[in-house]
Amino acid sequence: MPVTDGIVTALERNWDMVDRALEGMDYETMNRRPNESSNSISWILWHMNRVWDTLLNTYLLETPQLWIRDGWHEKYGMTANPDERGVGWTAEQVAAWKPPPVEAQLGYYEAVKAQASEYLASVTLEDLEKPIVIPPITEARSVGSAIGQRTWDNVAHGGQIAYLRGYYQGMGWYPR
Repeated sequence: MPVTDGIVTALERNWDMVDRALEGMDYETMNRRPNESSNSISWILWHMNRVWDTLLNTYLLETPQLWIRDGWHEKYGMTANPDERGVGWTAEQVAAWKPPPVEAQLGYYEAVKAQASEYLASVTLEDLEKPIVIPPITEARSVGSAIGQRTWDNVAHGGQIAYLRGYYQGMGWYPR
């Protein structure tokens, strides 16, 4: 059994829920904000993917992020800034953000999912125990702890996406 079995199970269940929530969703619904202080499905999906892409590529694999390497930033009409993940954005910034076509949003999501799955399948116990510093936190923590935090974030954002799907179109995320 892989050492990341529990993490993989949580992520796969979450991704399955998100997949179902996004199924057949149109651009207008994905970009709708329920109020002026909330994020859209598109923004949540982008942020969720940016956080994983940054963790995987910048800190764990020490390779260029998919965002930059594969030109996703261009498809999103954004800069190649590797630190741009939406963290700390104001409501005004979220309101001004223009998401790309649904195909680009789903493409980046699928690319990040595939890379995360591939990475997690190869992780060893020794890998999980390695200390890592991820700014702005200056204290080292284990890779396992960092992955656990990102998994929790991913599940929280997946739940937000599923909730908004249900709010706008009914419970399309519900298991079949």
